[in-house]
Amino acid sequence: MKTDLSKILTISGQSGLFLYISQARSGAIVEALSDKKRSSVGMNSKITSLADISIYTEDEEVKLQQVFLNMKEVLGDADAPSAKSDPAQLKALFEKALPDYDRDRFYVSHMKKVVEWYNCLKKYASLDFEELDAENAAEEGTEE
Repeated sequence: MKTDLSKILTISGQSGLFLYISQARSGAIVEALSDKKRSSVGMNSKITSLADISIYTEDEEVKLQQVFLNMKEVLGDADAPSAKSDPAQLKALFEKALPDYDRDRFYVSHMKKVVEWYNCLKKYASLDFEELDAENAAEEGTEE
């Protein structure tokens, strides 16, 4: 099953990733990827879709989905290092997966979040994404 990153959410103040289920009167109904428990999240919560997150590089911003695909290529079937790993180990991973990441704006704290999200998606969802495939198909269709 392909993962749609536009429906995978991170909610400030809560650990883990959530699947968007439905709109609710007071916010949104989400389901935790890890334990499948549903809950309501209020409108005051800061909710961010993983599809909306990008990482700064020297030249541009790279969508998180592309970063995950690069990490998958580097890591193969292995998990990413733990978020509690040595910062040097995290930096080494991102130097392979995203060699031109902006060292001034992409901090170790950001790397920790990205590896947590990567491992969560790998364990509870899929690293096979929908949106990028649809964009590539649209681009191929317009080139003919």
